[in-house]
This record gives sequence, structure tokens and C-alpha cells, in this order.
Amino acid sequence: MRRIPFGEILETLEAHYGPQQPCWPTDPYRFIVWWHCGYPASDATCAKGWESLRREIGVDPDQLLAADQANIAQALRSGGMVPELRALRLIEIAQRVQREFGGDLNAALKAMPTTKVRAALKKFSGIADPGADRIILFAGIAPLAAVPSNCPQVLVRIARGRERENYGVNYRHAQEIIEAELPPNVDSRMRAYLLLKQHGQQLCKRTNPKCQICPVREACAYVRR
Repeated sequence: MRRIPFGEILETLEAHYGPQQPCWPTDPYRFIVWWHCGYPASDATCAKGWESLRREIGVDPDQLLAADQANIAQALRSGGMVPELRALRLIEIAQRVQREFGGDLNAALKAMPTTKVRAALKKFSGIADPGADRIILFAGIAPLAAVPSNCPQVLVRIARGRERENYGVNYRHAQEIIEAELPPNVDSRMRAYLLLKQHGQQLCKRTNPKCQICPVREACAYVRR
């Protein structure tokens, strides 16, 4: 069976789901705030907390630092559990951005080498390698091979069959495929990220994937195994 290039697989996914756009802020500071607006963090919980925070308090560092922690927590309740802890984390984030980055995290990151950008981002609570990769890519800092953190199995299944039990191994394998098959530009890799994320959430789920109705099943090594 002819191996179908990853670019063709993305075309098929886009034909099925339509063009995708990020539902999160692409500015690095605002993404980190958005990520703490929901718990457990998901697109839905973070969006609810984010909208409430914007309406009730504001999201800029000076707005968060001027607000009472209890009021921030109240604004975050619509985003899920432990709002008091998330309010504290947001205050700490705002303080760090003001103190270490002059109030403009985006400008500071774009002036750094990429290796230092990742290290700087991982100092923020809740940001590990996958989150740092996503921030760097969607902020346009560098065309990293970012992989959706909640579904690294998608690309591994399509290209190599059954995924490994180790999350880190799956993530690295997915990155290798993106690096090998997509041009190193931000737009193509953002498109891949968004389509893989949508496919992982809708059909290629971690458990009980819906292979029988998958639009790329003919190209999928997981189906053929």
C-alpha cells in the first residue's frame, strides 16, 4: 500500500473538519493566564474562566496586581476547581512578568535564543515542554514541531501504528514526523497542530478511537496493523 504523505493527510483532515483556528490567546503572557483560568485545564474550562476574568478583573499584569486575590478567585470559579489556588498563581505570574520581563513577556521572549525561551517559559507554573512548544509556535517565535499535549498518539498511530505506553516517547515520535515531513514555517506547523488536536478530540481518542468513521483510515498504520 502506498504510504500517503503527511501533507495529504492534513488536506483530508481539513476537508473533514474545516480550517481550524486557535481558541486560546496566542500572546505568550495571555496564554499562560488563559491556561490557569480553568481546572482541570481544557479549552472549555479555560474559556469560561478567561471570559469571567476579563469581564470582572482584567487580564493585564497591572490589573491582576491591583485586584484582591479573593475577587480574582471569585471570577475564576466558572472555570472549575481550586479557584483560590489559581488566583494565587495568576498573581505570581503577573508579578514575574512585571519584575523579570518589564511587563512585556512577548517582546522579551522574541529577543532571546529559542533554547532560552523554552527555559524561561517552563519557570511559569503549569508550563512543561508541550506547553512551551505551543506558546513558541503560536506566538510566531519559532516554527517548532509542537504536538497537542492531550493527543500525541494521533500522528504516531497514523504513521507508525500502535503508540507506545510512554507519553514522552510518543511526543518525540510525533515531533520527528512533523520535522521530517512539514516545511519549517510557523503557518504549516500551526495548521498541523490544530488539525491533529481536533482529530484527537473528535475521533482518534486515546481510548476507543472511532476508526470505522475516520477520514484518514486508509492511510493509517494503526488501522492496518
